Amino acid sequence: MPIESFYQKEARDYQSQRKLFYKHLQIKPLGSIFSSYYKNKIELIYSNIIPPYSSILEIGCSEGDLLSSLRPSRGVGIDFCPEILSKASNKYPDLNFITADANDIQKDLGFFEYIILSDLVNDLWDVQRSLEAIKSYCNSDTRLILNFHSHLWDLPLRLAQKLGLIQPSMLQNWLTIEDMENILEISNFQPLKQWSEILLPLYIPLFSNFLNQYIAKIFPFRLLNISNFMVARPLGEYIQKNPTVSVIIPARNEAGHIKEILERVPEMGGGTEIIFVEGNSSDDTYSAILEAISQSQSSNIKIFKQYGKGKGDAVRLGFEMASGDILMILDADITVPPEDLPRFFNLIANGTAEFVNGVRLIYPMEKEAMRFANLVGNKFFAYAFSWLLSQPIRDTLCGTKVLWKKNYVKIKKNRAYFGNFDPFGDFDLLFGAARLNLKISEIPVRYRARQYGETNISRWRHGWLLLRMVIFAARRIKFI
Repeated sequence: MPIESFYQKEARDYQSQRKLFYKHLQIKPLGSIFSSYYKNKIELIYSNIIPPYSSILEIGCSEGDLLSSLRPSRGVGIDFCPEILSKASNKYPDLNFITADANDIQKDLGFFEYIILSDLVNDLWDVQRSLEAIKSYCNSDTRLILNFHSHLWDLPLRLAQKLGLIQPSMLQNWLTIEDMENILEISNFQPLKQWSEILLPLYIPLFSNFLNQYIAKIFPFRLLNISNFMVARPLGEYIQKNPTVSVIIPARNEAGHIKEILERVPEMGGGTEIIFVEGNSSDDTYSAILEAISQSQSSNIKIFKQYGKGKGDAVRLGFEMASGDILMILDADITVPPEDLPRFFNLIANGTAEFVNGVRLIYPMEKEAMRFANLVGNKFFAYAFSWLLSQPIRDTLCGTKVLWKKNYVKIKKNRAYFGNFDPFGDFDLLFGAARLNLKISEIPVRYRARQYGETNISRWRHGWLLLRMVIFAARRIKFI
């Protein structure tokens, strides 16, 4: 029989002490004047990250309250204390609870869309080993979500424990955001975004909700929040080989660009499909597309007539009709060169990104490519949406956007959360990608002036609409 190493003995003793501690805590629980309020806030925050009816694995699930509140289609909770899990099973018989150590689960559970570690990493013996243990339950779509206490709250929490205001705990790991990002990276996870929540975990009528919903989201007050949240995705061999591509081209009053588009769109991946969606033009765009198709040597070109209004409606029609694994949007004005599309394809196909957005605001533009008011507006909305989505977005209105079709299907499924009032389609996709916690990357492109026709965007009317969308999104994403 192999001799137990010193490290293994330390780890076993550490876990044994905690099992006894939490077993005793469940038998003789101490009262808390704000634990229920804090718990309810955590449940609300997670419910705004994870869509209902997802498959969810929670490590350190305790009595299963958080897991049950998320309404999973398949919910599995893991904890090392059988006494706690006995209560969990009685409360939530529709969920599956397993007694296991977070460092050594050793169960064949399949893959999950979401894996949760809520208020757990502060209490783990070896955080890296625990993260590595859950990799077997991940695929390319899995998102790891965790929250842990801020180091600033060490002394206040210890004082509250001594006063009997909160449940006691054993000696904790105090991890900064930077510490946790590093551990995720060495465990082969990629951090996607991080933020903090809950400035006041004690319930005071009216005051607590206002403070936590609004003030806690604003600098410098957010630095004082008790809970740090992080979302990460697993890295590994999840890449689909030789995916096919559908290039969606909304075209309204763009007759002069059609022939050139077909000459310049490159072949990519396992095959490139080109889909024109003609938007009830006042010129002969529709006939120009038909003529260009008849003269093309490619048989993989389609045309559909738009019955709704706006570019967003045209993009959605094109996406519905697309057969490719990867969906691309290319504006028919050719202000973004079609020759840039392989760069977007490569970033998606090699697994570096899951959503790729073009950026027009880095390289010098051609004269007349973008009016000054449009430039100012684009920069403002870029800052606003970067703050809203907790991911850097340099150019919200660049027409070139690329994503996996399987992820678009999920965005469409959750579209009701944000509504269906985006006439451009850009924000519908950006909001949806952020809600799915996709890895968003951006590629700088050189923006050209259009050679034919006029822009379909009204600076002031559409600018006011965009501002309304920012306010609406802030209520749905940030101030919850």
